[in-house]
Amino acid sequence: MNILELSEQEICRRNSLEELRRMGIEPYPAAEYPVDAYSAEIRDNFKEGEAPREVCIAGRMMSRRVMGKASFAELLDSKGRIQVYITRDDICPGDNKDLYNAVFKKLLDLGDFIGVKGFVFRTLDR
Repeated sequence: MNILELSEQEICRRNSLEELRRMGIEPYPAAEYPVDAYSAEIRDNFKEGEAPREVCIAGRMMSRRVMGKASFAELLDSKGRIQVYITRDDICPGDNKDLYNAVFKKLLDLGDFIGVKGFVFRTLDR
């Protein structure tokens, strides 16, 4: 297939891939991620007020809402969907904020697989 036959989406994804590689990130093949929990287990077993529990989950990013230095993403794993909360300073504790500002906000696409490690909490119900 030559470049004239690629869709706009394919061109955009290839450009994102090139930019990730320029940043030293090789997304293929994806590294094995140490998953220790699944969405349904977290939802079914989480109790308000219990000690914070760190989990590692992975799945397809189905949606993303960026709000400056914080974002929400919905992950789909083999057991269901779960919302994750991501802050720029948590994933980029130093001065270099590229992982959040460039990679998470701009180069990741919906449908990409990502891994997340963090503490379980529930947002307020309205």
